[in-house]
Amino acid sequence: MNHIKTYAYDHTPLHFDFKQTIERFFVEEIPLYAFTGSGNYLVLKIKKTDMSTHKLLTVLAKATELQERDIGYAGLKDKSATTIQYISIPKQAEKLLNKNLTTQRVEILERTYNKAPIKIGHLKGNRFSVILYHINEKDAKFFNTTAKMMQTKGIPNYYGYQRFGEDSQSYLQGKEIAHSGKRLKGSREKLLVSAYQSHLFNKWLGSRVKLSAIIGREKIDSAARKLKYPAELVKVLAQQPQFFKLFFGDVVMPYPYGKTSFVKDMMQSARVFQEKKISPTGLLCGANALRAQNDAYHLEEPFDDTELSSLKGDRRFAWIWPKEVETAYEKETKTLQADFYLPKGSYATTFLEEIGKFSLKGRKE
Repeated sequence: MNHIKTYAYDHTPLHFDFKQTIERFFVEEIPLYAFTGSGNYLVLKIKKTDMSTHKLLTVLAKATELQERDIGYAGLKDKSATTIQYISIPKQAEKLLNKNLTTQRVEILERTYNKAPIKIGHLKGNRFSVILYHINEKDAKFFNTTAKMMQTKGIPNYYGYQRFGEDSQSYLQGKEIAHSGKRLKGSREKLLVSAYQSHLFNKWLGSRVKLSAIIGREKIDSAARKLKYPAELVKVLAQQPQFFKLFFGDVVMPYPYGKTSFVKDMMQSARVFQEKKISPTGLLCGANALRAQNDAYHLEEPFDDTELSSLKGDRRFAWIWPKEVETAYEKETKTLQADFYLPKGSYATTFLEEIGKFSLKGRKE
């Protein structure tokens, strides 16, 4: 269970059943740029079912007699889903691919060529289609209204429960590895340490969502008492038009990508934020990560770990805006199909949880 999540919106929870399966969960990668159509790399648009990206790489490497490191991909896609993603391989391996790729769980939809291989992060985002069960007509209508409102106002960009393993505790192993001082061995240790990074980010984001909610919903004096902030500071923060309140020294980036900068004028930054031109970022602590400054640094520091130096570190958008939201309800079967687009690195389950107000992973006894 995601026990640290604080929801930004305060509507009544909705009731629906969610299960991530190949029949109910679809995701399609949107490339960062158009491919050149010529070059030394074959680009494959691949549809896969019931197969992780890591398993796909193993299958392709076996078919082409390549090393897995020679196969390019932009992002990881879940096993329990029907997914479409782009893969690049050296052009000379195409004949072996044609001869040896036989699994029915992998379908090549399109082929083209490119001058460079695909690299991790080379995607704009992902388009999702999710089917929800046992939802009544009233809740389906509210789901649609709420989802489209979030398209305008945005949502917190939490890491999804998938990041933390079956028992939601993988970050604890990551913390132990990070504090050991050893160099990371293999992809598993790197994944565990990055889960610890993600856990700290989620905790920081939850704290910022909570204080923003208090400032937005309470009277000035009441919010000041709860937060133990000067009333004058709360008054200034409350004047910001958007839900997520910015502080001096917050690290912001142009949205959906660009170079980082620091908040120096809170109201000016808040107006640009409301226009979806910038978004605040949270810390993924590591050796070379950029830290916040001034007031924002004091809010970030409790969720930093300077002992984590085995990964470089980064910044991650704290607030995102879903796009292309559409829903279709089937009254007879009480099912709702929800289609939407999210920027890269964002989780469909996080969006659905913000609407439903419950953990899709469920509670452990």
